[in-house]
Amino acid sequence: MIKLALLLPLLLIVSLTSGCAMRAPDNVDNACAIFDQRNSLFNNWHRQARKAEREFGVPVPVMMATIYQESRFQPRARPPRRKLLGFIPWRRPSNAFGYAQALNSTWDWYKEDANRVWWARRTRFKDAVHFVGWYHDQSHQRNGIAKTDAYNLYLAYYSGHGGYARGNYRNNRTIINAAARVASMSDTYERQLRQCGRL
Repeated sequence: MIKLALLLPLLLIVSLTSGCAMRAPDNVDNACAIFDQRNSLFNNWHRQARKAEREFGVPVPVMMATIYQESRFQPRARPPRRKLLGFIPWRRPSNAFGYAQALNSTWDWYKEDANRVWWARRTRFKDAVHFVGWYHDQSHQRNGIAKTDAYNLYLAYYSGHGGYARGNYRNNRTIINAAARVASMSDTYERQLRQCGRL
């Protein structure tokens, strides 16, 4: 009975924490506000992002800006469905899912390569930011992109390593504009994090 009484508050804290984590932070345009809001004992986004930065050498603002562009920090984000005849919901253009909008095949590659086969989930920020750091590190190794180059890292993230090497993005204004937004948001996040002492 005593053990149950001690366990109940812990279970309540965990359930409240996980419930809050299933929606985006309130102010996704401010990195300091994001980290202040996700600062619990069990789900500390700043600590998790810094851990990925130490492992892969990709700056926190670059990883955060990538996630911002991909999902606006919505844990269960998916590409919008196409419309059949202009109004009937139809198939999605891809199986991208989660914070990082990772494709099934890329996520499987990540889990195998990073030895996270059994527990990594695309709906958990800790795994998503680790995935983004890992993928950008792969872009550095395969395509020679500097780990601080948010613009080109995002082009490779969106196009794939082979697509980036072939320059598939060059005539795609949508991808180029998205990469420019990532670079701009990375600069904004870096400035914010310096001001609040989290870099």
